[in-house]
Amino acid sequence: MPDHELLAEQFDTHRNRLRDVAYRMLGSRLEADDAVQEAWLRLSRATADDVDNLGGWLTTVVSRICLDHLRSREARREDPISAHDVEAMAHDEAAADPARDVELADSVGAALLVVLETLDPAERLAFVLHDLFGVPFDEIAPIVGRTSVAARQLASRARRRVQGAPPVRDTDVARQREVVAAFLAASRGGDFERLLELLDPNVVLRADDSVVKMGGERELVGRVAVTKRFAGQARGARLALIDGTVGLVWAAGGMTRVAFAMTVADGQIIEISLIADPDRLARLELQPLDQ
Repeated sequence: MPDHELLAEQFDTHRNRLRDVAYRMLGSRLEADDAVQEAWLRLSRATADDVDNLGGWLTTVVSRICLDHLRSREARREDPISAHDVEAMAHDEAAADPARDVELADSVGAALLVVLETLDPAERLAFVLHDLFGVPFDEIAPIVGRTSVAARQLASRARRRVQGAPPVRDTDVARQREVVAAFLAASRGGDFERLLELLDPNVVLRADDSVVKMGGERELVGRVAVTKRFAGQARGARLALIDGTVGLVWAAGGMTRVAFAMTVADGQIIEISLIADPDRLARLELQPLDQ
C-alpha cells in the first residue's frame, strides 16, 4: 500500500474523534469539517519526524486551528450567539448529514453550546479538551501558550461558568494589581487580543453622568465592545487603590478627573465603573500605586 494511502487510512481512524473535538470547539458541523480537513492537509505535508503520537499530534493541530478560528471570530463579533441561533444551526446541520450529525448535536446540546460561546477561546479549548476528552493539562498548556497550572485554571473557570456558579471575586490585592496592570499595558499598546483575554465575556462598563457629559458611553456590555473602547487608550491613566481595590485614575493639573473602579474575578475584569463626578471622587479613598 502506498504511503499516502496508509496515512489516509490511519487518519480515518481518528477522524470521528477529531470532528467531535472541533464541533464542540466551534459549534458548527461545517466549520468542524473544515478544521479536520485542514488537519489532514497539514498531516500530508508533515514529515515522519514531525509526528510521534499520531492521535495526540492531530488533536493538537485541530485544537490550534479551532483556537485561531475562535479568536478571529471573537475579534469580529460583538453579539454572542443566541440559544435560538444555536438550535437553528444544530437543526439545519443535522438535516444536512445523516445519523452521526443528529447524535453529535444531541450529545452536545444547544444549551451547552450557548454557554461555550460565552467562554474565552482559551477557556473553551481547555474545558473541551480536558473535561470532555480527557486531554492532560500538560498537553493543553502549549496549545494555549500557558503553563500547565494556568491551563488548569482556564478549565476551572470555564467549568464554573458551565455549571452556572458565580465568578469568585479576587480579594488579593497583588492579584488584582497583576490583572489591572496587564489591562493598562494592553490598553496603551492597543493589544486587542490581550484585552479580550483580560476581560470577562460579559464584562460591564458603567459611567456616571459626568463621564457621559464628557462624551463617554453610559454603559457597554461584552468584552468586544469594552476592548474597542480601551484599545490604544488610557495613556494618561495610572494604577491606584480605590477604596482598597486596585483600579486606575486619570489626573490632570494635579487633580483626579476620572477614577476607573474595577472588579476582578477569576483573573479577569468583570466590571468597570467610570467615576468623574467631583462629589463622588471626593468621597473615594484614592492611593496612587507605583508603576
